Amino acid sequence: MESLRSLSRDSALPRLEFQMLWQHVLQVPRVWLIAHDGDPVDPAKAARFRELQARRLAGEPMAYILGVREFMGRDFHVSPAVLIPRPETELLVEAGLRHLEGLKSPRVLDLGTGTGAIAICIALDRPDARVAGSDSSAQALDVAKHNAQTLGAAVDFFHGSWYDALPAIGGFDLIVSNPPYIAASDPHLKQGDLRFEPASALTDHGDGLAALREIAQGAGQWLAPQGALLMEHGWDQAAAVRGIMESSGFGRVTSLPDLAGVERVTGGIYNEG
Repeated sequence: MESLRSLSRDSALPRLEFQMLWQHVLQVPRVWLIAHDGDPVDPAKAARFRELQARRLAGEPMAYILGVREFMGRDFHVSPAVLIPRPETELLVEAGLRHLEGLKSPRVLDLGTGTGAIAICIALDRPDARVAGSDSSAQALDVAKHNAQTLGAAVDFFHGSWYDALPAIGGFDLIVSNPPYIAASDPHLKQGDLRFEPASALTDHGDGLAALREIAQGAGQWLAPQGALLMEHGWDQAAAVRGIMESSGFGRVTSLPDLAGVERVTGGIYNEG
């Protein structure tokens, strides 16, 4: 009968991914796999592993295969209906939380919420905040609602395109968004994990700036005095996004670098003085 050790020798997967799939199949911690790598493996479990292995070797993201991705120390359910949360987006959450410091019971809006990761992390780190999230995908909202319930976050979710999803109320102290910003001509859309992620969450099917522009231009009527807008964008878009925000009535516009030194998030204060 096969063992984890013999299956490992025959697998084309990197060791870590091999172990992650087996942890998922057997629902055991990694240390158990190491201690029991010579034990016989149930044939049904081996068949299930080979099914998942084939999906991974075909390029499907591990997050979709496992159904979960860690973000800011929390596990979020993911599905092919949503963009997979990425470490660089943690910068957007951290910047948003810094803006909220000193504000009592702030109101926060996350546009294009996807998994709900941004909104949920802000809600959990600021339980006094009133947090809302919107998305044009009903399937994405189902994922976000599941994550909010599982993690115990109080977030109001609305279905629709950007601000059109919201009831006629404004006064947000902070608007955050990780919108689709990859240009339609970018070859990366046909490479790696991006091939499997929802196109509507990745590209505006244009120059990559359309959603960023729409969000910035519409933010004013939804923000409270001294309210801030923070948006994630592409590695080469910071200057263009600063220009969009300045022309949309924002002051103190600045771009923040991620851990790799890439300007990844741009924000500003609306109608400052």
